[in-house]
Amino acid sequence: MELGFPLETILVFVVLTVGGFFLDMYAHRADKVVPLKSAILWSLFWIGLAIAFGFYLEYRHGETVANLYFTGYALEKALSVDNLFVFMALFSWFAIPDHLRHRVLYWGIVGAIVFRAIFVAIGTSLLAFGPWVELLFAAIVAYTAVLMLKANDDDDELEDYSEHVAYKFVRKIWPAYPKLAGNRFFLNRKEVETELAKPENNKLSLDLSKSKTWVTPLFLCLAVVEVSDVMFAFDSVPAVIAVSREPLIVYSAMMFAILGLRTMYFVLEAMKRYLVHLEKAVIALLFFIAAKLALSATDHMFGHGYKIQPDVSLYVVLGVLALGVVASVFSREKAE
Repeated sequence: MELGFPLETILVFVVLTVGGFFLDMYAHRADKVVPLKSAILWSLFWIGLAIAFGFYLEYRHGETVANLYFTGYALEKALSVDNLFVFMALFSWFAIPDHLRHRVLYWGIVGAIVFRAIFVAIGTSLLAFGPWVELLFAAIVAYTAVLMLKANDDDDELEDYSEHVAYKFVRKIWPAYPKLAGNRFFLNRKEVETELAKPENNKLSLDLSKSKTWVTPLFLCLAVVEVSDVMFAFDSVPAVIAVSREPLIVYSAMMFAILGLRTMYFVLEAMKRYLVHLEKAVIALLFFIAAKLALSATDHMFGHGYKIQPDVSLYVVLGVLALGVVASVFSREKAE
């Protein structure tokens, strides 16, 4: 659905996202644990900002545009929340302390902003090549859902992130200092010497002639986070493009969902044991989105006339997510 938007709408989006981003960065500039109460309030702030932009779209461009945006936002939020559980496993494996996690998430979000913009531009442009592209996107989304189903069966298997492509690539370029050094991503040779001189590091033995620059576990974790997010984008961008072909709707839905993730991480970390069925809801939604893409593609190809309207998509996305949360609450109460 090619709508196009006036400069005013683009400026409203930019002002809200950039203003909110810098406000968030200023509030969380220190290396300290984000308290749960603060994380909840900031998460509500970002959700409120996203809803405000949706209401603006409805006022300025009509209900259909707003429904497309809200559907894309809810879908991207659900997919992003599921990705945060992967980041929790990453932080645990790399032994990143709580007060440094928001620093990794900050740079992870900056990377997500850039890569999502590139993928949205490419993805929406590819649709101009015809309905076969929609079928390809449908296959990607459905394949992602199948992979998530399989991963769900292997929850007890812990991944070895030293085998991750990003980890291996960074280690080929720079040697790794084996311990955290405050909030530093890199250390020069003199700084490594200073670290080795500390009494608690007297058992470490490193060849300082290897390199002038060393990476810390904090940077290795960030590298894995960034590459993992790029892989997530291959899943989420086709899914949100299934909702709308208009780049601004797709990108704004993604940005408002992503920008609130840094503080939402700390909320989810406290609540993860209660959201046991949320991933199943996300998997169901991915199959729904794959079907929506396939219907749209085959309608363009054969003209059968079957389509899923924007308001129906919004109700399905919100309903399935709500069902996942309610099922999680009831299963938790039953277990207790």
